[in-house]
Amino acid sequence: MANLQDYDVSERFGAKLLKSMPITPSQAEEEVRDLTLQIENGKKEFKAGQSVAVIVPGPHEFGNEDHFRFYTIASKPRKAGKDKQEINICVKRCYYIDDYSGEKYNGVASNYLCDLEPGSEITMAGPYGLPFELPDDENSDILMIGLGTGIAPFRAFVRQIYDEHKGWKGKVRLFYGARTGLEMLYMNDEQDDFTNYYDQETFKAFKAVSPRPHWDDPVALDYALEERAEEVWNMVLDPKTHVYVAGLDPIRKILDDAFSKMAGSKEKWTRRKAELVAGKRWTELIY
Repeated sequence: MANLQDYDVSERFGAKLLKSMPITPSQAEEEVRDLTLQIENGKKEFKAGQSVAVIVPGPHEFGNEDHFRFYTIASKPRKAGKDKQEINICVKRCYYIDDYSGEKYNGVASNYLCDLEPGSEITMAGPYGLPFELPDDENSDILMIGLGTGIAPFRAFVRQIYDEHKGWKGKVRLFYGARTGLEMLYMNDEQDDFTNYYDQETFKAFKAVSPRPHWDDPVALDYALEERAEEVWNMVLDPKTHVYVAGLDPIRKILDDAFSKMAGSKEKWTRRKAELVAGKRWTELIY
C-alpha cells in the first residue's frame, strides 16, 4: 500500500458524485461500480489512464487522519461547463480477512465510494502519472492483458488508439480475465463499449471466463492466452510489440506460467521479459 507522504496531496479538490452505476448484475458475488464524478477545478488537466486519489476523512482505525486509495480514470475527461470536468472511475467493493481473528472487514475506500448517493461530495487529489503511453510509431503492435478491474485503464487506452490516432496500423489485442461472465465488467452485454472498435481491422478482444467450479479458483486467463499461443508469442518476440498489463497481483503468476509454457521454459521467459522491460516495451499497473 502506498504511503501518504510519498505523494503530494496538498492541492486537494472537491468532486460531486453524479452517477453510480453497477456494472456487475445484482446476483453477482462481487460488486463493481462505474462512478461519474464532476470536478469543480478547471485549472487541472486530467487524462484518461491517470490515477486520482480518493481521500476518506478520518479518524480511522489506526489513528490515520486520512485514508486514501488510487483509482484509474477510465474515460476521457469531459468538459461540463465553466471550470468543471467529468471523469469516470471503476470501483470494486473490497473486503479483507483479519489474519488473526479470521473476521471479515470492509475495505475503507471502496465501500465508502460504493455506498455514496448521487449528489455526495468527496475530496480528491492528483492526478498522478500516466501508466500507459502509446508508442510513437503507429505501426507498433499492442498486446493488452487485464484481470478484474484491470480492464478500466484499457477502456481509455483503446479509445486513445482509435479515436485520437486515426488509422492505427499495428495489431491491437486485448485479453481480459474474470471469474465468471458476470464479472466481465465493461465487456458484458450492457457495458461492452469495446464493441465500438470491433469493426477496426486491427482490433481483437478475447474474454476469459474461468471453467473451474469454485469461486476462489484461479481465473482462466492462461487458457485464453494458450488458445492463441502462436499469435501471442509471435507478438512477444516481435521488436515492435508493446505489452501492457493491468490487474490484481495474481496476474503476475498467471502470466509467468502462461508465457513460460509458450517460451519452452521459465528461464527463456525470464530472459525475454527482461528484454521487454529493458526496452521499455513492458508496462504494468498492478494493485
